[in-house]
Amino acid sequence: MKFFETYKRIPLILKVLAAIALGVAVGCFAPVWLVRSMKTFNAFFDQLLHFIIPLIIVGLVTPAIADVGSKAKRLLLMTAAIAYTSTVLAGLVSYGVSSSVFPHIVKAGVADLLTGGLEFAPYFTIDIPPLMGVMTALVTAFLLGLGIAAFGAPVLKQGFDELKQIITMAIERLIVPLLPLYIMGLFLEMTAQGQVGHVLLDFLQIIVIILALTLLFLVLQYLVAGAVVKRNPFRLLWGMMPAYLTALGTSSSAATIPVTLKQTIRNGVSEPIAGFVVPLCATVHLSGSMLKIVSCSIAIMLMNGMVFDVHILPGFLLMLGITMVAAPGVPGGAIMAAIGLLESMLGFTPEQQGMIITLYIAMDSFGTACNVTGDGAIALIIEKIAGHK
Repeated sequence: MKFFETYKRIPLILKVLAAIALGVAVGCFAPVWLVRSMKTFNAFFDQLLHFIIPLIIVGLVTPAIADVGSKAKRLLLMTAAIAYTSTVLAGLVSYGVSSSVFPHIVKAGVADLLTGGLEFAPYFTIDIPPLMGVMTALVTAFLLGLGIAAFGAPVLKQGFDELKQIITMAIERLIVPLLPLYIMGLFLEMTAQGQVGHVLLDFLQIIVIILALTLLFLVLQYLVAGAVVKRNPFRLLWGMMPAYLTALGTSSSAATIPVTLKQTIRNGVSEPIAGFVVPLCATVHLSGSMLKIVSCSIAIMLMNGMVFDVHILPGFLLMLGITMVAAPGVPGGAIMAAIGLLESMLGFTPEQQGMIITLYIAMDSFGTACNVTGDGAIALIIEKIAGHK
């Protein structure tokens, strides 16, 4: 029991990094039966993940939309609109930088090298068809969420709040604990096929660039906020560093709220505005998560020799910005909520989904830090618009 209690306290990013290292190490000498056994587990986990994705969307997005809609007052709508605009803009910036830089550092089709060696088949597979498709789940969530917000529907609202607790528990106690084993199996197979070194090198370069991109976007956010409130943007950004560092340590927007709130007030935002904007933005402002998902998507597509259709981009970003509202409070929630869109709109295979989950979680705390630090910039803008200063 002590082992499991200790294991639960280890940050997810450390578990994932350990899973990658163990998968590569064991894969160098793993017998065929072990690789096939891990392949069998991964096939089952993939089926389980695809079964639960529509439930994640319906169970988490519906109450989130209902909560925002039921409080639809001017200040809330204004804050949500600015936060959503910032999130979508982050996706556009991420696309612009990634599509310009990644082709020069990522070997096109490098992931195809992994199929050039041995092929490992699972011993057996279990088919677990989802209850509905991803787009059906999204439309259902929007319809029910807006309907609950418009008509009240307290019994239905309570039912979806309870469903949210069940889905959150399933993610926290089933999906997330099994995720490192899934990632280990993925890298064990890649190593056994003989070309994992190429993928790991590209992963490292991608991570460095995305981390730099999150910092660049924070500067852009505070340049805008500084211009609106006519104050030094770099001094304002520096004032939010305690929140940034706290988010790095906790990997949680919700856990960082007290520090974000304190530093936002120190930056000159009134307590009523800060107390309203910061908790709300912890739910609806996900610029760092958007940056990571878009950049990782482009990187994985390049690695697999896929062509990104720019005409899909606007719809993908707009849908992703709404879908991620379900993410806060759930470990790896943003990427879990995004998997359905990556499959349905970008055509990601299960293997490519596993790769993007690995890349995303390897930078999880930096995306969270970008999210919460940007909340301070939005609070400054709302303070100015609301006329409190």
